[in-house]
Order: sequence, then structure tokens, then C-alpha cells
Amino acid sequence: MTLRTSDTRPAVEPSADELERALRPLVDGAGARGRQVLVSVTIAIPWRDPIALFGAARAAGGEPMLWLQPGAGFGLVAIGTAWALRPTGPGRFQQAALAWRDLLDGARLAGVSTGARGTGPLLLGGFGFRAEPSTEPTWRGFERDRLVLPSLLVSIGDGAAWLTANVVVPDNGAEGDGPAVTRRVAELWAAVEGGGRNGAGEAAWLAADRPAAPATLRISGLQPGPGEWRASVGRLAGAVGRGRADKVVLARRVDLVADAPIDPSVALRRLEVTAPESTIFALTRHGRTFLGATPERLARVNGRTFRTIALAGSIGRDVDPAEDERLAAELLASAKDREEHEVVVAMLRRTLAPLAEELEVAPGPVVVTLRHVQHLATEVRGRLHQRAGVLSLVERLHPTPAVGGAPRELALELIRAEERLDRGWYAGPLGWLDRHDDGEFVVAIRSGVVEDHRASLFAGCGIVADSDPDREWAESVIKLDAVASALGRLQQ
Repeated sequence: MTLRTSDTRPAVEPSADELERALRPLVDGAGARGRQVLVSVTIAIPWRDPIALFGAARAAGGEPMLWLQPGAGFGLVAIGTAWALRPTGPGRFQQAALAWRDLLDGARLAGVSTGARGTGPLLLGGFGFRAEPSTEPTWRGFERDRLVLPSLLVSIGDGAAWLTANVVVPDNGAEGDGPAVTRRVAELWAAVEGGGRNGAGEAAWLAADRPAAPATLRISGLQPGPGEWRASVGRLAGAVGRGRADKVVLARRVDLVADAPIDPSVALRRLEVTAPESTIFALTRHGRTFLGATPERLARVNGRTFRTIALAGSIGRDVDPAEDERLAAELLASAKDREEHEVVVAMLRRTLAPLAEELEVAPGPVVVTLRHVQHLATEVRGRLHQRAGVLSLVERLHPTPAVGGAPRELALELIRAEERLDRGWYAGPLGWLDRHDDGEFVVAIRSGVVEDHRASLFAGCGIVADSDPDREWAESVIKLDAVASALGRLQQ
């Protein structure tokens, strides 16, 4: 496990009473301002295991979100909802940015000022692949777009941890009673702390060392089936071949049923071990958990500097090192995969060049090796002419040709005609932003929705003129296995 405890961490966990005492004077002073006011307090706490904390928060009914980058030693766990933002329509990204700016205006902040990444009041959440409302039962409980200021946020980095408590005092006072507001936040922390020591959180902590026998999974549904897939790939490859499009990404869904309830915390622990180079995420809503481990960063912004990545072109792995190396060389030499990859690189260059005073694009792709699959990857970084905020870049980049296609609007029209499934949050932007509008969003691939004994997993493949339907199906199976293997053992 990459995340470690710190020798300089605080020796004593803050109690619910101490948290309440820190919030109370700020909340009491905010109620008379005549507008809603954000109150936020940050406290240094002992190091916590993010997945264990996520499990404890689920058990406490806090509907948490987890963001974990094991390779970087960085994690966020958001618990509860102090304030939620549900932007809609084509302007949803700017709606979110403006509403967040408005809330931060006049905010009352106190506590530790660490300057560390991901500390203080943050918005966390994501956006659906499309702006239209979701209709399929798979996504019941997940609004198309939702960013949340959590009641509690635990930020973990460099072996240290911080707890941020947030309250939004409405314009007519603290819901009539400042003590009641602060007490609710304190009680939520007490409930999570109890679960983390003795309940579901502890089970998640131990899962890596004493894993339970994996659940047996069987396929209960495919959308589309193999025949429909072949026909769709053929039509889309034909459209590309005739020059209508450069690339179109076709997605499919696999529904699974298990012989025992699927524990999201145990699945996340397995992903932490098997995908440490990825961003591991989970979001619980109304008993359902959307989770995954994505290797694809959409945008990371810190001040005027930014980073993104072109990730397109895939091949499998092999247990034999020599064969694995041969597959990597085959991917790097593949004209089909290089064409698919270059479409993404060209879009990033074209989109970012007008915004950047410096733009650095790696001279060529490299092979990134993950546990189940290898990808072509090209790093892109630079410096903006002026500070724009992470949501501004997300708006311009989503969806990239890696998950949509090119040209964008035509590819999306072809996807609507061929997929006949609701992607929901699959392949949408998921992430966080801080009070300076800095933050990071990833593309929510290698993902699925889990509820009790059932799961629905998603995968997509880039279709170009010479795409072979059977090869694309096999590629999608490899991508699906990245999450399926964390949920259990698939029955053949």
C-alpha cells in the first residue's frame, strides 16, 4: 500500500465535541448576514486509511465519495452533503463554476492553513457523459450532473491528514438553530469514527491482508449482444472509411449477478492493489455505488499550469514477459491503433493551443502497462495565458475522441444512433476543485455501478476504418475484466 502513516501526525483524534466547538462561533456569526454563507473549519488529524474511511461512511449513511491515487499517496473522502449543485444543459460547466464562486464569496474559513493540495472546502462529484437526463434504471439515484460540498472532507497526502467540516448557513439563519446545525455535523463525524474503528471500515482495512473468498459472478445481460455489436462496428467503420468521421467510440454494458452481496470497499481494496497507477474512485447514492479505476486524466490545473493525457489504442497482457513485450511492440507498431491515438492528440493540441502560452506535447506515444491492458499514451502539459480554472478546461475537452470520437458532434450523433444504451456517468468527467478553482478531473472509464448482488460494467472501443468487430469485442472484454476481477470471480 502506497499511502502511509506519518511519524508527525497528531496523537489524538478530534472528538465530535471539539469539532462542534470549532464550528459554533463561525456559524453563529454567519446567520445575520442576510445571504447564505459557507462556514468551513480545517483540523489536522491522525492519518486515516481512505478505503476504510469510505466503508465506515457508507455504513453511517453518509453517501461518501472516494478519490484515491495510491501511486501519488493522495486521497480524498467526502462524507455527507452541506451543499449540492446540479447544473443542467449545455452550459453546465460554467454554471457550476459561477455558483461555486458565488458561494465562496464571503465564506468564513478557519483552522489549519496547510496549503496542501486538496485541503479546505472542495466541490467533488461529476458530470454525465451527456447533458441530457438519465432514463435507464442502472443510473437511478444518480443525477446527470452533481457536485457536492461535503459536510466532512478528509484529505490525505504525504503521510498526513486533515479534516474539513463545512456548513452552509442559509440566508434566513442557520436553519433556525446554529447549535443544531453544528451538532448534526459533529454527530456524523462520531458515527463515521465509530464505524472506522469497529465496523465496515475495519473490514475494508483487513481485506487486503485477509481477503474473503471472492464472490462468483455470472453474466445476466449484454447490451448490445455480439451480433448487434458486429453490425454496429461494421456500420461505424464504414462511416469512417467513407470520410464521414475520423473515429467513433462504441460502448457496451455487461450486467453481472453474484452469489453473495458485493462489498464496494473490498472491491476498492483490490483495485488499490491491482491498479496503483490509476485514479480509484467511488460514489454512493441511495445504496448504489459507482466505482472504478481509471488511467485517464482529463485535466489537472494548478494556477496557470495544466496537465492532460491522450490515452487511446489498446492491447492485452500476457503472463510470459517475452510475449508481453512482443504485444507492447505490436501495439506501438499498429497502424490502426496509432491512427486512433493520433486523433486524440490532434484534438488536444488544437483545443489547448489557443489557451496556452506554453504547450508541451510529447514527441510520440509510449506504451503504458496496466494489470490487464496496455495503452498508447501521450502526455500533454503547459501553462495557460491566464488563470482559467479546471472546469474551464473540462468544458473544452469533454468528451475527448478517446471516449466520444471526432469530429465531436458527428461522433456523438453516430453514438446515439448505434449504442442504444445510457452511459450515465460512464466516460463522464469525475473529480474535484478547490476554492481557487484548481483541481483535477478524470474520465470515468474502467467503471461500473454496484448494488447488493448486482453490477453493471461499461467499456468502449475506438472504431476507425479498419476496425475488426471481433478484435474490438475482445478488447472490450479485457477492459471490463479490470473491474470485474475486483468484484469477484467470473463464471465461465
